[in-house]
Amino acid sequence: MTHPGVTPPGGMSERSDRRGIRIAVALEWTTLLWNVVGVVVLAVLAWSASSVALAGFGLDSLIEIGASAVVLWELRGTGEVRRRRALRLIGLAFVLLAGYLAVQSIVALVTVHRPAPSLGGIIWTAVTAAVMFALAAGKSAVGRRIGNEVVVTEGRVTLIDGILAASVLAGLLLDAVLGWWWTDAVVGVVIVFYAVREAVHIFRES
Repeated sequence: MTHPGVTPPGGMSERSDRRGIRIAVALEWTTLLWNVVGVVVLAVLAWSASSVALAGFGLDSLIEIGASAVVLWELRGTGEVRRRRALRLIGLAFVLLAGYLAVQSIVALVTVHRPAPSLGGIIWTAVTAAVMFALAAGKSAVGRRIGNEVVVTEGRVTLIDGILAASVLAGLLLDAVLGWWWTDAVVGVVIVFYAVREAVHIFRES
């Protein structure tokens, strides 16, 4: 028997799950909108500085947009088939990113391509790294709370986005301060490594 004014455990769990889903949706929309702006900003910065790393990070922002869209789609339904499809779409996006960056980084190193210094790139990647790390932590926590593997996995995508932002930032600073032009292309290779590793992990899980 349930006493008046006392919520049954099941009801409390359902309300908690609904609140968790709303939080997950809000985090994904925040990520998506941030990266939409980021694609435009990075396209301008990469063109003006002729930077492989900034161009690659812009592509990574496109991947993050796709990943967030997949999660938002997945959260609107249920089922194992839907979950696996969502994970594979995220994994495929990483494979495409790795392929493009591998070619661009090799060409930059072989042709001794020297990017121009980019103060805007330094500022944007620094702020983006902080935002992505915060969003990744939130997604990991809420994804585990509601038991949604896709949200947790996409949280790792966001974490990698933060790591890559920090890597690009380091490359830009080294180039600006020490003149190490090759760090731009090397950061591109770092992005390839993380993209491939995450894709393999995702495909194994799905």
